[in-house]
Amino acid sequence: MEAGNMKLYALFGLVILVVLLVALQSFQISSLKKQITSNAVKSNGIDMTGWTENEKMMYEHHGTLPARLQQSSGKSSQVGSC
Repeated sequence: MEAGNMKLYALFGLVILVVLLVALQSFQISSLKKQITSNAVKSNGIDMTGWTENEKMMYEHHGTLPARLQQSSGKSSQVGSC
């Protein structure tokens, strides 16, 4: 086998290895995102039924409660320390 062919086979092998690693990690990231999202909704025991998607996003990312809940609870607008 000559050196040029050996380099070509090694290159193809590395490309296939990288593609397989990318596919594996995309599945891992997807499962982590599902875990994080489900934990964020359930972690504080807050009932989010009736909330809009925007209200859920604002709470999950910024810790901001919807305005209608702030008025009735008398709490500050942020849950975390953003």
